[in-house]
Amino acid sequence: MSSTADVVIVGGGIEGTAAAWALSQRGITDVVVLERDTVGSGMTGKSSGIVRCHYGVSSLAAMATVGLEVFEKAEEIFGTDIGFRQTGYVVGVGEQNVDALRKSLAAQRAVGVQTEEIDKSEVARMWPQADLSPFAAFGWEARGGYGDAYLTAQAFAASARAAGVRIRQGATVTGLVCDGDRVCGVRLADGTEVSAGTVVVATGVWTKPLLAPYGVDVPIRVVREQIVLIDPGMEVGAVPVFSDLVSLQYIRPEVGGEILFGNSDLSDSCEADPDNYLNRADEEFIDLTVERVSTRFPGFENAAISSSYAGCYDATPDWNPVISATGLDGLFVAAGFSGHGFKIAPAVGRLVADLVVDGRSSDPRIPETDFRLSRFAEGKLLTSPYPYVGAGQMR
Repeated sequence: MSSTADVVIVGGGIEGTAAAWALSQRGITDVVVLERDTVGSGMTGKSSGIVRCHYGVSSLAAMATVGLEVFEKAEEIFGTDIGFRQTGYVVGVGEQNVDALRKSLAAQRAVGVQTEEIDKSEVARMWPQADLSPFAAFGWEARGGYGDAYLTAQAFAASARAAGVRIRQGATVTGLVCDGDRVCGVRLADGTEVSAGTVVVATGVWTKPLLAPYGVDVPIRVVREQIVLIDPGMEVGAVPVFSDLVSLQYIRPEVGGEILFGNSDLSDSCEADPDNYLNRADEEFIDLTVERVSTRFPGFENAAISSSYAGCYDATPDWNPVISATGLDGLFVAAGFSGHGFKIAPAVGRLVADLVVDGRSSDPRIPETDFRLSRFAEGKLLTSPYPYVGAGQMR
């Protein structure tokens, strides 16, 4: 039993559903999304959900701005709450990173990010529990915050489905169907095929082994990332997301009053099997959490660990995504998001749609060449011109 479509999207996570949504917005609705489990069931559901436009790479800052604009209008666009909470986003740096911060903020403003430098006293007002003595400068995005990647993926999927896109869950793709150097469909685990002139692979941490047999090398490492939820032992109020680039941590409020802690030091990342990894923080990471949170937030006198979980990043050598055509005609890949994927997902979907329909980006702030797969073989990595000492991977 075979079927056909104009476009097949492999992967029903946030990037695959965003691509389906964006294609449907452009009138391309003969699209099939193939998801091996259920929509958003992979690493999408493990996202910490930070919404910020603070990137030294201008095209990423622009993509995050596009994402923010969609999140702000989610009720109007999707008719549902996607979990976006506009708490604001503050980033603090030590003396060695002040120049990088100021240059990065200026570059962000040049592509439309509403960001500014603020005084330490303003941060102390927002986070009175924090010890801010080691910080030398702060950036502030009033429109930043956090969201829910799983709910967002569901909203993309529902909107695409309403426009006529077919979403097949429980449909495991095992390989491509090719005719010479052209892709002409995909093969499923049950032996069936779906024929299509265009295939978009948005399979995150599972991308490299899927495409390697066809000579398409997407240089992804699977990196385990741990998250700890903390009961602060007090009412913290309406606090913003805080990215601490001195002790290399980020924290954000949870809807129920807990605090989410994540690690910003990815210099010694741990590779993992995405189908078999410890789905909670290990003791070493718990100790790290306690040390960093207690040092930065001495006001949390009665804090306690509530719970933890772990997920995996699909990390590329430059910690930036691949959104690109490939060596196979008709095959596109959107993977390697390296922890950036949620906040830029609406822009990723639109860029994929642009590549499929027009072969190039429609947004001059987001040149498709920045995210080309070939940059790795060319040795031309996508990196910030204003790297932060200690936290360069994610900025």
